[in-house]
Amino acid sequence: MKYSANSVWENKDEYDVAVIGAGHAGCEAALASARLGMRTIMFTVSVDSIALMPCNPNIGGSSKGHLVKEVDALGGEMGKVIDRTFIQSKMLNKSKGPAVHSLRAQADKADYTREMRKVLEEQKNLDIRQAEVTEILTEDCMPLEGRELEKRKIVGVQTYSGCIYRCRAVILCTGTYLKARCIYGEISNETGPNGLQAANYLTDCLKELGIRMYRFKTGTPARIDRNSIDFEKMEEQFGDEKIVPFSFTTNPADIQKEQVSCWLTYTNEKTHEIIRKNLHRSPLFSGMIEGTGPRYCPSIEDKVVKFADKNRHQVFIEPEGLHTNEMYIGGMSSSLPEDVQYEMYRSVPGLEHAKIVRNAYAIEYDCIDARQLYPTLEFKEIGGLFSAGQFNGSSGYEEAAAQGLIAGINAALKLKGREQITIDRSEGYIGVLIDDLVTKESHEPYRMMTSRAEYRLLLRQDNADQRLTKKGYEVGLISEDRYQKLLEKEHLMEEEIQRLETTNVGTSQKVQEVLVQYGSTPLNSGTTLAELIRRPELSYEALEPIDKMRNKALSEDIVEQVNINIKYDGYIKRQKKQVEQFKKLEKKKIPDNINYDDVKSLRIEAVQKLNELRPGSIGQASRISGVSPADISVLLVYLEQYRNK
Repeated sequence: MKYSANSVWENKDEYDVAVIGAGHAGCEAALASARLGMRTIMFTVSVDSIALMPCNPNIGGSSKGHLVKEVDALGGEMGKVIDRTFIQSKMLNKSKGPAVHSLRAQADKADYTREMRKVLEEQKNLDIRQAEVTEILTEDCMPLEGRELEKRKIVGVQTYSGCIYRCRAVILCTGTYLKARCIYGEISNETGPNGLQAANYLTDCLKELGIRMYRFKTGTPARIDRNSIDFEKMEEQFGDEKIVPFSFTTNPADIQKEQVSCWLTYTNEKTHEIIRKNLHRSPLFSGMIEGTGPRYCPSIEDKVVKFADKNRHQVFIEPEGLHTNEMYIGGMSSSLPEDVQYEMYRSVPGLEHAKIVRNAYAIEYDCIDARQLYPTLEFKEIGGLFSAGQFNGSSGYEEAAAQGLIAGINAALKLKGREQITIDRSEGYIGVLIDDLVTKESHEPYRMMTSRAEYRLLLRQDNADQRLTKKGYEVGLISEDRYQKLLEKEHLMEEEIQRLETTNVGTSQKVQEVLVQYGSTPLNSGTTLAELIRRPELSYEALEPIDKMRNKALSEDIVEQVNINIKYDGYIKRQKKQVEQFKKLEKKKIPDNINYDDVKSLRIEAVQKLNELRPGSIGQASRISGVSPADISVLLVYLEQYRNK
């Protein structure tokens, strides 16, 4: 039932932007808004939940590391904070090409929360308020030149206590807190993650505003007391000797430090048998859980059922921080009853005497169908209402931070009367993430993966600054000094690549010795240094003995960029041509007021989908499920006739 406060009163402080939620999306949204000069207030059900990491104790990972790098390139905060609080760092997929290299860092969860909270508390234009928002206040818009641009606009929010805060834009970053329910076995607690208070009333208001809602589910494994683990039965996992920072502003020399270890073990047939004989007690299979869970991060029950042919699954034992004995049991999320959890975990080598500190549980929560949003993350039907993070149907800290940053930027730009920004699929993983959310129908939590990006050779994590820092500068989140450093870096790269493309080497004994040393075919005639770098077994660094004119003052990141750009030059050029074709469709804009019922020869399903989603371009229309290439051809002809009229 909708909540109504006994007495309503108005706070005298007026704000431009109200951010609801203080998770990873809320933090980035609030900081972006405040840094762009907007008077911003961030609401949270508990200030102790600011930048909370209720599940895995790490930032980054496959494709997620790309998102963190892009957030940093645009002027966000996540990369800087994890650089200050990591306890182990590792570059994943190093045996593969640079397109899929992904940085991942174990965080000290308590330190991460503390550091991010400190940044927020010291940010000018930003207030933090512990209060539950129960109402989004709107009013009807007046028609402009005979046409309603937006049906409603934001005028404020109301809290559980009845206090009204006036504002001109709201960013919903509620995470997994809306009508949250934590479940294991037959136990169901109406709480948010980590036992924090759920937000039980805002959903009703959102539904009254006409917002379509979903019920999703995610989960987390148990936390085990470190002193009860036998690490001798596990494989120790070390961090990289040479640590690569997430933030382009972090000096690599400043973060080379001693790291903690993680450990790897495996489930076995005994584990699986315990799970199978207790499936009837799992709320996942009994029907007690209503929400849809993430396909790409399944519970251990799901794994045992869906991959019945596998006799073991990886289990990662990861520390939650330097000042706690809690260990995260990665790969064994569960909602089984407490007694079964003990039996299940204790069947795993090294966990025979495991003592559970926190039970594993599943969590259900309300979120939206993100197809109600523009690519700017603003609701199509409510002007000034933005949405970001898990509330948009995504999963993961990194996906949340990326959306929060874009929503915060665009809320500020809208209020300033400036054009809002979008990042398309050829510009960043953030663009892929948001385009997928607002275009494609999804009935499960969305997880970013490198395979979702069509142009991933161009969207590497190592060049995120070259792709996006200019946008951050134009918006106002990147300083002049940082932008000039980027321009200097790009100049040095281009200069060095040009030198290598035009520097010839002959068949001298020294050249042949270096080639033989790396198992490369000796030269019969002269060639350029760039052509040698393109050989798979050679690199910029390998040719140092025969490159007399190289600039030894070049930084490591510039050397890396030079090496990649030369080695993959042919592939990069080919992908850039593909992007040119993609851009042509993205530039073909579709008028807001088009009635697809008037477009003859469109299939009925296409008409329904296009009227529902209202795509902004032919490119976006082509990615809608149910719209065929033939429909796009019909639409292109119609638009040409429409414009001629």
